[in-house]
Amino acid sequence: MQNTIENNVYDVLIIGGGAAGLTAAIYASRAELSTLVLSGQPSGGQLMLTTDVENFPGFPEGILGPILIENLRKQAERFGTKSVEQNVIKLEGSFETGFKATTYSGAVYEGKTIILAMDASAKWLGLDSEQKLIGRGVSSCATCDGYFFKDKVIAVVGGGDAAMEEATYLTKFASKVYVLVRGRKEDLRCSKIMQHRAFSNHKIEFIFSTEVVEVFGEQKVEGIKVIEKTSGEEKAMNDVSGLFVAIGHRPNTKFLEGVIELRSQGYIRVLDCTRTSKEGVFVAGDVGDSKYRQAVSAAGFGCMAALDVAKYLSEKQG
Repeated sequence: MQNTIENNVYDVLIIGGGAAGLTAAIYASRAELSTLVLSGQPSGGQLMLTTDVENFPGFPEGILGPILIENLRKQAERFGTKSVEQNVIKLEGSFETGFKATTYSGAVYEGKTIILAMDASAKWLGLDSEQKLIGRGVSSCATCDGYFFKDKVIAVVGGGDAAMEEATYLTKFASKVYVLVRGRKEDLRCSKIMQHRAFSNHKIEFIFSTEVVEVFGEQKVEGIKVIEKTSGEEKAMNDVSGLFVAIGHRPNTKFLEGVIELRSQGYIRVLDCTRTSKEGVFVAGDVGDSKYRQAVSAAGFGCMAALDVAKYLSEKQG
């Protein structure tokens, strides 16, 4: 792999092209900072997997996730942002020497500051039938997609707090919610209060020692196949119209290990507003947010990071 070094040194390199990264780009470029977004492939983050976004302010009829991302990208480019769809695999340098971001293709981009705005990707079951129906009945975000399952039967996979929260939230819309837990009841990882809320909800039915092995449907979810782990018996659940996978998120921060301080599970430690443990490196969006993980909160995080970068550069450069 041969490295190609671009001659430009940008005021800020933004790694990640989702709602956080593109909002940061809008604010940075409007502040007349030379800005490059390294959006990765595929670009756009989790919103590219969401069909209709109905909880982003300003769109009373909702908006398709990919269209929202494209609008944010065009808005950033209007103010001078440049973008490259390449995945960063290495970050090195400092504010004093300049930062270098190396992509998978070997290209090297230089910046005075960095905003880390990569996604935290949902963990999936790893089924081919699951992957082809993501955004068409398979989801990892109840608050994003639950509304589309009014009076439908839904299955939630997971046994932690996130799964209980998803299941409880989905009962606002669904006629029934199955919670499929791979372990036994006594192996539930969720807190007692979340267990109580879920068990006391008449719309929720728990099925333990069960694993999803197939998702039925071509254009939408038309059922699932599960296996009872103790007996090995397979069963079709043809009443299921939606599958929500809640087995955790994995921040895309592997390349940052040893570079900046990370929290448990790979989330970036946020020290002061949006600053990280490394001077000149800031954070925005899901990689610094293990709690909310919403498009609008990510966008707000991106705004904050860009404002912090602008102030930081102003102070450093006089």
